[in-house]
Amino acid sequence: MSVLPGKAPELKQIIHNHLLQMDIQGKIREVLAETVRNDPGPSHRSLSETDFLHALQRRGIIDDIMKDLHSTQEAATHSEKTSHLKPAAHFVDDVIHLKKPSIDPSRRCLYLHVLGGKAFLEHLQEPEPLPGQACSTFTLYLHFRNQRFRSKPVPCACEPDLKEGFLLEIHRDGEGNKMVDATSMLPMCDPVHFVLIKTDTSSETTLVSSYFLDWRSVLSSPSGKTCIAVELMGVGSECKLPAGVLTVSLELYPPLSETLSSDVLRTQQSLERQRTAEKERLFLVYAKQWWREFLEIRPSHQSKLVKIFAQDENGVNRPVCSYVRVLRAGRLLESPRQAARFVSLLVHQKAPVVGGGAKQEQWCTLLAFLCRGKGDCEDHATLLCSLLLGFGLDAYVCVGTKAKGAPHAWVLTRGTDGSITFWESLTAHRYLHRAIDPDAPPLAPQPRPSSPYRTVGCVFNHRSFLANCQPSDAVELSVFDFQNPSRWKAMSEEALKSVCAPGSTTSLPPVPPLCAPSLDAAAASNQLELELRYLVSEHRKDLDLFTMWDDHLSYLLSSALSSYELERSTGVSCGNEEFQDAVRRAVPDGHTFKGFPIHFLHRHARRAFSACLRSPFCEEIICCRGDHVRLAVRVRVCVCPEDVCAVWLMFACKYRSVL
Repeated sequence: MSVLPGKAPELKQIIHNHLLQMDIQGKIREVLAETVRNDPGPSHRSLSETDFLHALQRRGIIDDIMKDLHSTQEAATHSEKTSHLKPAAHFVDDVIHLKKPSIDPSRRCLYLHVLGGKAFLEHLQEPEPLPGQACSTFTLYLHFRNQRFRSKPVPCACEPDLKEGFLLEIHRDGEGNKMVDATSMLPMCDPVHFVLIKTDTSSETTLVSSYFLDWRSVLSSPSGKTCIAVELMGVGSECKLPAGVLTVSLELYPPLSETLSSDVLRTQQSLERQRTAEKERLFLVYAKQWWREFLEIRPSHQSKLVKIFAQDENGVNRPVCSYVRVLRAGRLLESPRQAARFVSLLVHQKAPVVGGGAKQEQWCTLLAFLCRGKGDCEDHATLLCSLLLGFGLDAYVCVGTKAKGAPHAWVLTRGTDGSITFWESLTAHRYLHRAIDPDAPPLAPQPRPSSPYRTVGCVFNHRSFLANCQPSDAVELSVFDFQNPSRWKAMSEEALKSVCAPGSTTSLPPVPPLCAPSLDAAAASNQLELELRYLVSEHRKDLDLFTMWDDHLSYLLSSALSSYELERSTGVSCGNEEFQDAVRRAVPDGHTFKGFPIHFLHRHARRAFSACLRSPFCEEIICCRGDHVRLAVRVRVCVCPEDVCAVWLMFACKYRSVL
């Protein structure tokens, strides 16, 4: 077979890449060791090259290599034929777990290989799990230029076996498949965002570390490959303490023909840091002056909740406007109300703090919030505001208080007709706001407060920041006319844009896309239902009770669970009439029916069962005694982006009433 002169380097690169993918050197070492071990007289004769080739052929390794190369050649041919159909840029909208890199020689890629972890001292005494034993795990998440990746879970240990390869595409915005060189990559300051999550045996997640890696050190490596030790720091109150170390190898494919000098790279990074520091300094000077002017309007403004800066999980102070972005979910979410339902399914959890005292402030970056699947009200509000902006609404985050003066954050949208709607990001509830007119006559009818919010100090989104300078910051008395400077004092949009617009500073974390769900809702529902049936049977067995399941009645419960989820998602209640009619037909005369629905945000069967037993009414159903007792259980798992789940389950029983 003849090869065109221009294609020879490309073919060599393809062969080299595939040999790396197959770990051919490791396989050769295994075969060599086995051949030497199985040879009847190793001390009497030496192994020839022919013997070794026969051994490789018997193991099928040569056939595997040829098949792999043949399929690669076909793929390359197909790629050439369809290259005009490729999009301008490749976006990975799903969580990807790469076991081996599949490298396109026509595009520049960064192969990031995590070689293992060490010095996770918190898990120094962690016992090694037995085969099949449940244990706490580490999962590493990555985000780079709109691409997201996830490692496989590994047991928590002082030296966790985190060994994964991730293939990161590098391209200039708007240039599609054009191969980038070292000079073009030098100003690409987008970091690789690492998020390490710990998941315990009850499926509870904990944010261990959030780290931003500047990958450009590989541009000055003569071999086009470098290996670095990444020290992961803790989060929140432990952000100054190391959590552990990851050994990371970086390699560019195809290799660079010319690399940059380390001096050029250091100069570029230094200039970026200086530019960012200067912008942040100027914004801080402006914010101080703006705050002094705000206090001069009225002395009582000192007590209003006007939040200009907030700390992220790494203890970095950033303007609150930088936490909001226009976020489009593609086809993963199809309406603002569906977006509100998705955000409400993320668990509400305040930042953990050691000891008592005031609340620990922690506004998480979006990737850390999504990977952990839980966060405080500010995390929920900024995400919901970003999604509503993506749906074209005029949305703002409100910072204020709710009942009993507790600080809180929620979302506000303004209609084109001037209507104001509050969105509670923790529950997906919506409230139409009508302000009370304090100057109205005493007997004039006034609207009754419909929302649980008491005061509002400021509102903001990705472009605006406005402080409430009305005589009272009570929500019921506030008028949300943002164009009126006597009611709302606005910050300069140009000043906000200098530090909050995408790409304005290198300290801004990139915003990741949402990931499509990877769970099969039907399979997850069936699995959880089987586990609950087993737990109920075992519980009744301990009480010396026999368990008989009614599969038909279990199936009928589906329509009830469907209507419950529909009502939570849209606010519309429907389907209950059909469910009640079906139950009346399924329960014979003289029998009693009891049902207990409950909602969870997790798929852990034992946690759910324990929570159900804490309800006296549910325990009465599960432990039902009587004549002709038949039990039923139905589970409905609704899967959203990021594998966030709404889990509905319903226990029911029917039995003959005995007077």
